[in-house]
Amino acid sequence: MGNTVAREDFEWVYTDQPHADRRKEILAKHPEIKALMKPDYNLIWVVVLMVLAQLTAFYLVKDLDWKWVIFWAYVFGSCISHSMTLAIHEISHNSAFGNNKAMWNRWFGIFANLPLGLPYSISFKRYHMDHHRYLGGDGIDVDIPTNFEGWFFCTRFRKFIWIVLQPFFYAIRPLCINPKPITRLEIINLLAQLSFDIVIYYLWGVKSTVYMLAGSVLGLGLHPISGHFIAEHYMFLKGHETYSYYGPLNLLTFNVGYHNEHHDFPNIPGKSLPLVKKIAAEYYDNLPQYNSWIKVLYDFVMDDTISPYSRMKRQLKGEVKQD
Repeated sequence: MGNTVAREDFEWVYTDQPHADRRKEILAKHPEIKALMKPDYNLIWVVVLMVLAQLTAFYLVKDLDWKWVIFWAYVFGSCISHSMTLAIHEISHNSAFGNNKAMWNRWFGIFANLPLGLPYSISFKRYHMDHHRYLGGDGIDVDIPTNFEGWFFCTRFRKFIWIVLQPFFYAIRPLCINPKPITRLEIINLLAQLSFDIVIYYLWGVKSTVYMLAGSVLGLGLHPISGHFIAEHYMFLKGHETYSYYGPLNLLTFNVGYHNEHHDFPNIPGKSLPLVKKIAAEYYDNLPQYNSWIKVLYDFVMDDTISPYSRMKRQLKGEVKQD
């Protein structure tokens, strides 16, 4: 239980990320994939229904005993909340209204953010674009853990705690690694969220408010869906920095599991990523892949050679353009 993992630093690499080159190869061989680069208008209605579902839940839990408030926050609210963060991920790529209506996507992201209880959408978009452009970039890609995380969370028990506290680390890591000036849209996101939270508290009281916040924190921590945080880029196999997951939880997560496909084609909505895999099967079938996010979480904790240090990292060269 107290064994210290072997890895003591990140895996520094001096090559470019593989996704741009693979995208060029695939498009040259399968130009029909370009037809998938269009908005997913169904995403709009799915997000609206998810917001309505959470509003209904806020009302239904307002008079329950506290134990049932927390129970339903984990069993139901956490699933909707985590799924909504991945809807926001889709919206950050302009998948709802298309690239020609970028601001429509930003406003819709703020709307989708409301049932999460904490402002997230606009800041996520700014940092997530860096993650795609500069995957593993030192000081830029805030998906990479800090040196403190790698150094401290180095035993099985501490790695377990690290998973529980993932929402906390994802919130503070940008401030430590790559702080950015606050934008007008981030202030609007914050004010809209605070106003919504106050309205929920005024209408239905503290239990509905706690249900909302607890669902977000629990859903992004020790939860089966949270396996995707580790599955996407943690190096379980040396030399491979992006992994796909093809299990059933893709149905709740807008196919975020198709992660090699997503990094190869970030402008294709999640709904169409299975088609990308089918069309270009010769590029994806033989890449390392998962079928269980729960197993990923278990293996991360129990494998003494894996830790928050198990990431590829790059020293960026030339001009760096950030959102």
